Amino acid sequence: MLKELTREDFSDCLKEKFSLALDDRPPLEFELIDVSDLPSRPTSGGSSANLRSQPFSLLFLGPSEPLLDQQIYRLQHDRIGAADIFLVPVGADAEGVEYEAVFT
Repeated sequence: MLKELTREDFSDCLKEKFSLALDDRPPLEFELIDVSDLPSRPTSGGSSANLRSQPFSLLFLGPSEPLLDQQIYRLQHDRIGAADIFLVPVGADAEGVEYEAVFT
């Protein structure tokens, strides 16, 4: 399913909530706060079969606690459904922790 998701799918969910379930805890709430285009990478003789035509990144705002390690997490959204996404913590402030996901 993840290969099928596009920048536009996520752009339609900007400022909406995603949930992330951890073990036996109540789900954590994440808000999609930014969707950005990334520069395209030129191919140099290698296979480009796994590269997107337009790479993009997502920025989520999650709770301050717990601080999640960078790894793949299953995020759930009402319209998109479940998606396994590699999240990396990239910053924190009084509002929570920001996590980035990059799609190439």
